[in-house]
Amino acid sequence: MSDSGDAEPRQRVVRVPGARRARLTPVPGSDTAPEAATTATGDERRTAPAGAKGPNDEQLLRDVPPHY
Repeated sequence: MSDSGDAEPRQRVVRVPGARRARLTPVPGSDTAPEAATTATGDERRTAPAGAKGPNDEQLLRDVPPHY
């Protein structure tokens, strides 16, 4: 077991006032910047697959779920 006098930095739990959950401090040496967002628009993501087409493929590609 390690002694309580270790010089090794560790994550700590930090209480956030008004929040339901606590937060951890960043891991030493980690990058806390968010990942780059993708620049694809909805049209670029909804391309038709290569190969044989089924009878309702066009309708399925046009449909957007109600929560979008």
